[in-house]
Amino acid sequence: MDFEALQQRIAAENLDTIIVCMPDMQGRLVGKRESAEFFLSTLQSGTHVCDYLFTVDMEGNPIPGFAAASWDKGYGDYVLRPDFSTWKQAPWLLSSAIVIGDCLDHERHLVSIAPRAVLRSQIEAARKRGYAFKFASELEFYLFEDSFDECLAKGFQNLRPSSPYSQDYNLLRTTRAEPLLQELREALAVMGIAVESTKGEWGAGQHEISLRYADPLANADQHVLYKHAMKEIAAQHGRSVTFMAKPFAEVAGSSCHIHASLWSADGVNCRSADPSAADGLTADFRHFIAGILAHARECTLLFAPTVNSYKRFQTGSFAPTRIGWGRDNRTGGCRLVGEGDSTRIELRVPGADANPYLAYAAMIAAGLKGIEQKLSLPQEAQGNAYANSSLAEVPKTMSEAVSLLDGSRMAREALGDEVVDHYVHAARWELSQYEAQVTEWERRRLFERT
Repeated sequence: MDFEALQQRIAAENLDTIIVCMPDMQGRLVGKRESAEFFLSTLQSGTHVCDYLFTVDMEGNPIPGFAAASWDKGYGDYVLRPDFSTWKQAPWLLSSAIVIGDCLDHERHLVSIAPRAVLRSQIEAARKRGYAFKFASELEFYLFEDSFDECLAKGFQNLRPSSPYSQDYNLLRTTRAEPLLQELREALAVMGIAVESTKGEWGAGQHEISLRYADPLANADQHVLYKHAMKEIAAQHGRSVTFMAKPFAEVAGSSCHIHASLWSADGVNCRSADPSAADGLTADFRHFIAGILAHARECTLLFAPTVNSYKRFQTGSFAPTRIGWGRDNRTGGCRLVGEGDSTRIELRVPGADANPYLAYAAMIAAGLKGIEQKLSLPQEAQGNAYANSSLAEVPKTMSEAVSLLDGSRMAREALGDEVVDHYVHAARWELSQYEAQVTEWERRRLFERT
């Protein structure tokens, strides 16, 4: 988008504020609000953000020990270069647009540890091999009648879910949340983000919104914009949402089911389906799925990035506990769905807390390795995968997942040592903070009885 075209668009849309942002390590949008006039003046130079943004924890505290940025290096700046393919109006805000950018270092190279750069590198690796992808995410969340501030004041206890009972596919109860969800769908439509459906989910007050498929980077951008918009619109209604993988012990976890299909590099020819094959799949897609299955345990940290993520993996919860695949079977880690050009794999391991850029990158890297090595697709898991002891287990703890990613030759070859070391270090810090906490559960159980 050249200067004149951008200037005309800003005037036509009556914009006075431009939100320039990027996804951080956790997949949250961070950045600045700039006046339209100032934004136009920085098109050549880009805006600047502190390089510590990729070295902070969930609370925003700098984590020591990173190679990318530290006190010893002075915590300098990155350049945030807008990607104008992401330019959207933000209809829930007054006279505002939002644009996602890429982080550049002082030499104007992409910062390799940035989530968008991690995904870009895998998309490019696939393109060089003649492949492209279409990805889609199904993202679940809990909606509460309490505002975010009220949740905090209550200590996140005794919250009021939008429904007092399971509302999976329930059209009656979900009508009460429809004003908010309809506003969200309309906002996303204005932004050019296609919503396929919204529905009630299995938990009390749980909902799901499915976005239409797109290329991986575009879909990841839409995913984080949707989460951001959902939180802001809910807050404007005096309500709150959470994308925690397991917000409460007694409720179902929230998933991020990721759908992926394989295409030619030009995006024209589907490389997933082969009607002449006995199983309806191309050899490449069988290898691709085999690669994901073979390396899913090593990549779980990129699908389940928090301590809380691992509490979602419970038998009979529709969250998988074993790595297996089946046709239209929701009990395993991968479900094969669709037919013809819609043939795709649905990875069910990621939770709603996943950073989509990293999760998509891990799937592509593992799948490409499967194609490269011509891995054979394991036998389809029939029936209840939870009870199938022949299948490998999803890592039970974050500690286990960290060790698996740290030792993964595939991940280090595909993503690079710098990326793997960076996210392993961040995860180990998060674990250390969690393990130092004394919980309410411990006090209730032990205060008098020990």
